Amino acid sequence: MSLLPHANEKAIAAKVLVIGHRGASAWRPEHTLASYGKAIADGADFIEPDLVMTKDGVPVARHENDISATTDVATHSEFASRKTTKTIDGQSVTGWFTEDFTLVELKTLRARERLPEFRSTAYDGQFPIPTFDEIIDFVAAESATSGRVIGIIPEIKHGTYFQKIGLPMEDRVLAIIDAHAYTRTAPVEIQSFEITNLRYLRGKLGKDHNNIRLLQLIDDEDQQPYDVIAAGRKLTYGDMMKPAGLHEVASYADAIGPNVRAIIPLAADGTLGKPTSLVHDAHAAKLELHPYTFRPENHFQAKNFWQGSDPKTFNEAGSIAEIRAYLDAGIDAFFTDDPAIGRKALDQR
Repeated sequence: MSLLPHANEKAIAAKVLVIGHRGASAWRPEHTLASYGKAIADGADFIEPDLVMTKDGVPVARHENDISATTDVATHSEFASRKTTKTIDGQSVTGWFTEDFTLVELKTLRARERLPEFRSTAYDGQFPIPTFDEIIDFVAAESATSGRVIGIIPEIKHGTYFQKIGLPMEDRVLAIIDAHAYTRTAPVEIQSFEITNLRYLRGKLGKDHNNIRLLQLIDDEDQQPYDVIAAGRKLTYGDMMKPAGLHEVASYADAIGPNVRAIIPLAADGTLGKPTSLVHDAHAAKLELHPYTFRPENHFQAKNFWQGSDPKTFNEAGSIAEIRAYLDAGIDAFFTDDPAIGRKALDQR
């Protein structure tokens, strides 16, 4: 598996990589070992755990620190009083939050499907919340069994928020990576929608971390990284996707992760439009592009790839066709909820 070296030595990847978005989240509840295992079995090169913190400082895998929709916490009467409203990255959120639970308490909960309107709930209630340590051990075992190296691409969620409440994640994540023999050599790519923590991590990474790369995630062009908002600055993700902004990102990161529509937007009728200059501009800055997220249901695809008119229809052929359009545009890796489809799009191309 080809990897970029550190930021001052970058070269564009020779092999497009399939990233299991929250595992194989089209088939199993996201961020469970079952989801990661299916992603690996289906050919993912990397699996992606989003990381948030527990009350006792343990990084665990959840898409958000609000676990209302992705666990059965609402059914646990012993935790009813912990439902609360908080301001997370400037937004008011009501629910149950990982930082209000110890790991032991979180382990009593079970994962649920986050998109029940599109996907099966047959596995609800079966799988616990895994820690980052457990995920690394699991991937190491799967790698040994399969005979191939499997990368891990953890995302640090709500970095500024967790720092402000006394649960900073960056050093803890690095310490866990260093503590496992597997992640001292296997490919690791740490990602964040914020900038400050990636710059901090770049400063911490030295010759002993040649296997670790950094991915700057990119939201909609009119949005801002929350650490930028907290600092009272005006920088937007749109600014970061301009040539000057990309060269600045390249000073600390190895790749960007934009929404797929920033690379090929939708036309007014919902069909796939023409590529922007983002691939060319990022490559000119010696940054890879790892866009998110390809999903197998009609609802998430450009209209010209739909099968029938039902948004819920599982549409493998459409997803393959859409992924290939982005491969033709020059992407270097991609996040997909269904790694088996991603693998087909690549291997049968």
